[in-house]
Amino acid sequence: MFESPKRLKRALMVIQDGVGDRPVRSLGGKTPLEIADTPNFATLARTGMCGLMDPVAPGIRVGTDVGHLALFGYEPLKTYCGRGPIEAVGIDLDLKPGDVAFRANFATVGEDLTIISRRAGRIRKGTSELAASLNGMKLSDGTEVIFKEATEHRAVLVLRGNSLSPLVTPSDPGPGMEGEKVLKMLPLAPTSDAQAKTAQLAEEFSARAHELLHNHPVNLSRQNKGLPPANYILLRGAGVKREMRTLTERFNIRGACVVAESTIKGVAKLAGFTVITDPAFTANLDTDVIGKAKKALEALENHDFVVIHFKGPDIASHDNKPLEKVRFIEKVDGACGYILDNLSQPDTTYLALTADHSTPCEVGEHTADPVPVLISGYGILADRVDSYDERSCAEGALGRINANEFLLSVLDLIDASYRIGC
Repeated sequence: MFESPKRLKRALMVIQDGVGDRPVRSLGGKTPLEIADTPNFATLARTGMCGLMDPVAPGIRVGTDVGHLALFGYEPLKTYCGRGPIEAVGIDLDLKPGDVAFRANFATVGEDLTIISRRAGRIRKGTSELAASLNGMKLSDGTEVIFKEATEHRAVLVLRGNSLSPLVTPSDPGPGMEGEKVLKMLPLAPTSDAQAKTAQLAEEFSARAHELLHNHPVNLSRQNKGLPPANYILLRGAGVKREMRTLTERFNIRGACVVAESTIKGVAKLAGFTVITDPAFTANLDTDVIGKAKKALEALENHDFVVIHFKGPDIASHDNKPLEKVRFIEKVDGACGYILDNLSQPDTTYLALTADHSTPCEVGEHTADPVPVLISGYGILADRVDSYDERSCAEGALGRINANEFLLSVLDLIDASYRIGC
């Protein structure tokens, strides 16, 4: 285990998940970032360099997992191993060679398997009891089922057996597809025995899980309260474990991530970061925003690079609630103000604002729109941008870059950059 030197400079990167947007009709043709009252973002913009960032490249839509892999220094087109394994790392499931991991959603379906709610009404309570009823199941050929709840409606399914393959289609038709039926899982290559076997076993698990969940006490209680039951498990993002060199080792830094959401926990752990969380931190709009800021300040005392993740903007966007997105952005601005007021070494600490992708409210899903970014701190050659939003940042000195380039720009400021020919 290497030991990184204590650096004289530090960086704090704030990730607002899905903060990028398009003009919203109900906001008078402005974006939530343009409408929000964000004096602290403005201070950072005036003292920093701004720009627009594509997570991977223009025109490519990414998921939360891919967007964060890129922000943590990985090239997703070369290293992506599927959402399932990343989620598994995030909830401390130890994958073995040959295991196939799926990202799972607790969902609500009708009798004919028509999807009523992909997220079971964004279920947040009772998922551990539901997961326990499925964990340990043995499938018809002896394959073992490992099933564990993750953040809110999310979960992970691991199939542990012989001759399995991650190359199968999902049962989840995707966001915004309520009213459609659950998809039948199929091998990507019909001639592959391993793929056909895995698809068949995933179908078997889904049917048996549906039967077990139908009359589960948690679901009966939810129905009595008028809540949608979590009576089905939608599967997607199959993958296998892949060893990747950590960001902390590559750049000889100490990293920490203040986070609640399991996917980002997984990416952070893969990157070699210390994960810092708390029961008050949720992957939703009710998270303790100032609490996260306080934890980040504590982490800066013994880490070189600290990341804070906020899921709120993405949640509001998926539900097409632009005013809730505005209010949450304002809370994050307040957290940045708290950080600015309480930095122990302001002259040697750089603050960066970014996002993993755009989630426009009126679309309700991730798009390929670039996200606004900025880097602020002592000695930066500030541009003329004085506001942190999509239109303003387009005029900034950083120009239009990708997530890897943005990360390298931050690391260079703390003297942790690549050196070529030096």
